[in-house]
Amino acid sequence: MREPNEILIVSCYELGHQPLAAASALGFLDQAGYRPVAVDLAVESLETFEQRDRWRRLQLIAISVPMHTALHVGVRAARRLRLVAPRAHICFYGLYAILNAEHLLQTGLADSVMGGEFEESLVDLAAALHDDSPLEQVAGLWLAERPARPLLKRLTFPVPRRGPLPELGRYAKLEANGETRLAAAVETSRGCLHLCRHCPIPPIYAGRFFIVPRTVVLEDIRQLVRDGATHITFSDPDFFNGPGHALGIVRAMHEEFPALTFDVTTKVEHILKHRTRWDELAACGCAFVVSAVESLSNTVLRHLMKGHTKEDVFTALSILRSAGIPMRPSLVAFTPWTRLEDFQETLSWIDRDNLIRNIDLVQFSIRLLIPPGSHLVELDAMLPHLVELEQERFSYIWKHPDPRMDQLHSEVSAIVQDAALRQEDSERTFERIWDAAFAVDRATSLPPITRFLPARAAVAPPRLTEPWFC
Repeated sequence: MREPNEILIVSCYELGHQPLAAASALGFLDQAGYRPVAVDLAVESLETFEQRDRWRRLQLIAISVPMHTALHVGVRAARRLRLVAPRAHICFYGLYAILNAEHLLQTGLADSVMGGEFEESLVDLAAALHDDSPLEQVAGLWLAERPARPLLKRLTFPVPRRGPLPELGRYAKLEANGETRLAAAVETSRGCLHLCRHCPIPPIYAGRFFIVPRTVVLEDIRQLVRDGATHITFSDPDFFNGPGHALGIVRAMHEEFPALTFDVTTKVEHILKHRTRWDELAACGCAFVVSAVESLSNTVLRHLMKGHTKEDVFTALSILRSAGIPMRPSLVAFTPWTRLEDFQETLSWIDRDNLIRNIDLVQFSIRLLIPPGSHLVELDAMLPHLVELEQERFSYIWKHPDPRMDQLHSEVSAIVQDAALRQEDSERTFERIWDAAFAVDRATSLPPITRFLPARAAVAPPRLTEPWFC
């Protein structure tokens, strides 16, 4: 298995970025003496690899599914790969592989599954297949006849190998100040300290995180800059899991590449906790901060174990604005505990604080996703709303106690989809969502939406061209 076309890495979707989970797998395999090839189904098709001699030589296919969307793409790919490469061993890896391991193995979509700090397990799997040795000896490998916990250990990282992947120009870009620039993603840490109930990370990492060595991250940034990147997304689940480590990398990056901009994702509570650091981050080129606001309902926030309150959201926004850094909030707009007035209040806040252009429109239609293994399934407050696990959708079905909210979700989703197809201006789409929300119950009243304020004619805040978050 040390010849080209014997190992195929299949990436499915990583928020529109050149896939880091694939680049890391390629780096580990290459370091071990293998010569893997790759295809990214976010921007390519399997036909990219589809040559008869290639299919016959495949012995290991590793499908990366770090996200729910990626899993749907990966399952479709696996069905085709079973037909064209029936002798190849198919392994799914990533967060959503572990959460759905039983289904993937029982249906024959996968021969094995792995997650957590997966790369050494993947190398060991390749070696076992090459030597025809028992797969049960591979640590962290979940087989149909042998469940296994994800491997959580500190790895010795090589630099991610990005050469076999499509060029950066085919991925999400940064739009800022009327310009479009090449963007790329790196990570300074993996896993997460926090235990938010709706997040897929806690069932796998259970509050642990692992840093990626500074030298590896910086060398990865260098190769991305050579490939044309002028903006870096730090895709850590939370940038401030290891604040000293992450800040040290940002400082070194800025010293070497002072024109390079970046964005980070961090919790509202970390914006508050590290309030004295944002001026420095702005000076180092922080273009925006993604933060999981999720809701302004303290009831929803408590059930999700977010660690912040509605008032904290307002404070965090003020802290970032004082540093000149835009916040890009993410939302879980529909949960079983979200009341109509909660949704309306969120719209009012966005309007009042001039955040319409800071939020990707799809955020208004996000409905709470509950995958198998989610900690939400164990929550007493969730049980009355659960219907059943729909395995083909890789999630539990739930119903809102107020049928109007399920209907509103359908209407908002249709508005967002229509707006995307027509490339409608975000202001106009927001107005349509506002009208739908306040048409549900005419007895409720908030100040009418403020339209066409002069401030809204300004250049939109920086954003990536890929809006999806799950």
